[in-house]
Amino acid sequence: MITIKHSHDDFMQADSAAYAILVPQDTAATDSDVAALGNNFFPSLQALFQERGFTGKAGSSVVIPVSSKSKSIRHLIFLGLGKPESSGHFSLEQLRRVLARVVRIAKTHKINEVAVRMLSAKKFNANEQDNAREATIAMYMADYLFDDFKTKSADEMPPSITITLFGGYDDTKAFQEGVRVGTIIARGVNQARHWVDMPPSLLTPVDLSTKAEEIAQKHKLECKIFSEQEIKQMGMGGLAGVSAGSHQDCQLAILEYKTSAKDAPTLAFVGKGITFDSGGLSIKPANAMETMKDDMAGAAAVICTMQVIAELKPNVNIIGITPLAENLPSGTATKPGDIVRFYNGKTAEVRNTDAEGRLILADALSYVVKHYKPDAIVDLATLTGACSYALGPFFAGLMSSHNDLVEKIEHAAHDSGDRVWRLPLDPDYAVAVKSEVADLCNIGNAKYRAGAITAAFFLKSFVDEVPWAHVDIAGPAYDVPDMPYYGSGATGFGVRLLTRLAMNWKK
Repeated sequence: MITIKHSHDDFMQADSAAYAILVPQDTAATDSDVAALGNNFFPSLQALFQERGFTGKAGSSVVIPVSSKSKSIRHLIFLGLGKPESSGHFSLEQLRRVLARVVRIAKTHKINEVAVRMLSAKKFNANEQDNAREATIAMYMADYLFDDFKTKSADEMPPSITITLFGGYDDTKAFQEGVRVGTIIARGVNQARHWVDMPPSLLTPVDLSTKAEEIAQKHKLECKIFSEQEIKQMGMGGLAGVSAGSHQDCQLAILEYKTSAKDAPTLAFVGKGITFDSGGLSIKPANAMETMKDDMAGAAAVICTMQVIAELKPNVNIIGITPLAENLPSGTATKPGDIVRFYNGKTAEVRNTDAEGRLILADALSYVVKHYKPDAIVDLATLTGACSYALGPFFAGLMSSHNDLVEKIEHAAHDSGDRVWRLPLDPDYAVAVKSEVADLCNIGNAKYRAGAITAAFFLKSFVDEVPWAHVDIAGPAYDVPDMPYYGSGATGFGVRLLTRLAMNWKK
């Protein structure tokens, strides 16, 4: 657990167990605070920098334990911030990563308090509130640890860390508001991560819908939970068909946030919620199943975003809808060659039961279009391995025919750090998901390749004329390497993105 504070006092006068300085590249030799720390605690500091090749390059760090009179051991922490961008400013992403490393280093060395010398928010081309928000989110994300099932002795418990930021913020109210908002967002991100990291037997579709209901009750959101029987009665053949092989019932969970602002627009967020994906009868190889508890990461992000939205209260109505199911093989499972009928009446031939995400999303999209007629829809899904291979772990694939919506999502992605990359939703790909025996086929024709794009075209058949964007998070949802605020396991990708989209939304 971390506590974040700010001080207007002189950084060099702080009495702390550790001092951390963010060092822009090629400034270590001329920085007065770096020199002062060296004079006070480690006179050979510059020689050590030279020996270790520390210049302030992004991702680099030097940690030095030193003795002192007032405390038995202090740590000097120097973190490379890197070079400014071509604009002359550092990016907020540089800030996120360097402050996340402060938390990681403190945890590694079991340091319970750190004084951090900050740079002015202006150097990041940001106002003080936004700067404090992003700093807070990054540090809380770096503090996340999934250790629910590890037995630990008292001395193995992670330390509580107090981080005091010195300088950088002249406006105390702006700083405090940034920390408040950042804490709310980070709490949502880390909650989504915890759900994704949970063993799939302990987070079934009913379990996840129950958590959505608890959030609704706590934060005064409207909530509807549809049971498997109701899902079948409504004609949601995609969701019911995916669930047919599991003894766990599928669910459809809907959360609604309503603003008090008059004539407010309505956004719909749709999240894929396969709580475990074996591939069904088109079963995956064993090693491909090892992380398939993460196939509900889209649903987790949407539900947790609704919690964040309920606390931040933007002037926009938000619908969060999550179809939830397990995809398992059994004697009752949907078979390749079966045809399912969706909520909007369209049909699809199921050639591959491992292309199940689009089947459950089709029903959810159809439902939200019919009953809410939103101004825009964004769906979030760990949908295709193809997207993961195309973009790797650092970017989600963004697909849409609506340029205005794309611009808004790209702006939210830049602000939040949940990065997206647009892929072409060109009509030439649409024929790839046509079937000779039904309206659609749930797997794209191999000669068109581009599996992420053809999957998006399948979903496009269920949104009518509503502006819609599909975000494929298969790459960045789980086990993203080299990112200090992620670590291993779930990332909570999408909570920051959808929150910024909602908070920034204008007609």
